[in-house]
Amino acid sequence: MRALRILLIVVVVLGGLFVLADRLAVNFAEDEAAAKLKSTENLAATPDVSIKGFPFLTQVVGGELDDVQVGIDAYEAAAGTAGQKIRIDDLEANMKGVEFSGDFSSATAATATGTASITYAELLKTAKSEPAEVAPGVTAEVIGLSDGGNGKIKVTVEATVLGTKLPQPLSVLSSVSVEGDTVRVHADSLPSFGGVQAAENEVRSITDFEQKIDDLPGGISLDKVEAGKNGVDITVKGSNVVLAG
Repeated sequence: MRALRILLIVVVVLGGLFVLADRLAVNFAEDEAAAKLKSTENLAATPDVSIKGFPFLTQVVGGELDDVQVGIDAYEAAAGTAGQKIRIDDLEANMKGVEFSGDFSSATAATATGTASITYAELLKTAKSEPAEVAPGVTAEVIGLSDGGNGKIKVTVEATVLGTKLPQPLSVLSSVSVEGDTVRVHADSLPSFGGVQAAENEVRSITDFEQKIDDLPGGISLDKVEAGKNGVDITVKGSNVVLAG
């Protein structure tokens, strides 16, 4: 009995040491991966990297991590030509089947899914422009974007008719969708400018707009978009996503 108790104590101690070693190893790996991702993606701040699954060391031996979660507070994505950028906030990505090289210099996820958001203030940079003529004597411009409820964007337009600014801005509810790497905003109906009817194409040149979002981390891409309380909520996805290397 005494020998059995000693054996049990030894097993418990060794098990505890293994768990401790495993957790120390995963913490080190998370820090190294975060630093590598920051460098690879030229991030302003170090991202959060969390390696799921236990034990970690057996995953390392197998050369593949089951589940890696990455969080990036702010990311400057490419927004078309001329070096334009658009800020993506709260990017959370879940990576599955992450294979890595022997020296950990490269890592690629089989699949990735995630979420992010673009504030209305950031998206307004795309929609806002100089006042444009939408009908003879009528000029208009977008001055605000906000939550319109039920997955719609409220687009607020300021108009001037025959030199007089309308006392109240006009607003329309718009649908938001994604096509490839481009977010599109399309007015469900068109406003009337002080009783003056304007050609649809001219009005939509103001109310409708699109924003290209390219060069997301690791090659992930846009999947779905929906208007939310504080901005446009984005779903992203990808395959063979490069985390490092």
